[in-house]
Amino acid sequence: MIRKTALKQRILLVEDEENLRDAVKMNLEEEGYEVDIAATGTQALMRANNAHYHLYILDVMLPEMDGLVVCQGIRLKDGNTPILFLTAKDTSQDKIAGLKIGADDYLTKPFNLEEFLLRVRSLLKRNSSANGDSSAVSIFKFGKNQINFDTLQAIGVKGQEFALSKKEVLILKLLIEKKNTVVSRNHILQSVWGYEVFPNSRSIDNFINSLRHHFETDPSSPEYFHSVRGIGYRFTEKAIEE
Repeated sequence: MIRKTALKQRILLVEDEENLRDAVKMNLEEEGYEVDIAATGTQALMRANNAHYHLYILDVMLPEMDGLVVCQGIRLKDGNTPILFLTAKDTSQDKIAGLKIGADDYLTKPFNLEEFLLRVRSLLKRNSSANGDSSAVSIFKFGKNQINFDTLQAIGVKGQEFALSKKEVLILKLLIEKKNTVVSRNHILQSVWGYEVFPNSRSIDNFINSLRHHFETDPSSPEYFHSVRGIGYRFTEKAIEE
């Protein structure tokens, strides 16, 4: 008789304090989870981009790239896997910032181990239940344009249907999520390119010009994708045209 065994749920733990990282990892493994670790923000994004996880546990104050930027980088590419902030940043404003950027839960240090493990278990259970429903499709419409973030297909201002590149989709998601707000070039670089070698600023301009060509009636006088000189770009939402 062949006995089937369930695959271990895999967690990425991002923490730069070695003693705490080792203690949390040990307790999670005693609960039966498989745990990978990262000590910096860039390591975290590299691991997130190259492996599948069921849960991310992030500190906010990390070397090289803070946890908020890591969280947003993960969310641009993965909107479903739960993220738990485990951090010493304990003000209400800190918690609100973490939840607004895409985290599912926020626990401050020092913390109760039993409460932490219960929150981990709850997030993993919730994610398992949510994954049973694959009917949701992420579609965004603006003006005569439509973007399907699941299939990377789009309909442009002239009614043409075409495929977007992965980088175009990530830039679009970032700008749309921060609609009507200026997003700096550095933020785009960290969130979209992450740990990879950064492109020069002209490369970002080329991506924006490509998006304007697809989605603007007059790319030279954009309605949606605006340049803010010396800072970055802003997506301005317009009413959907019927």
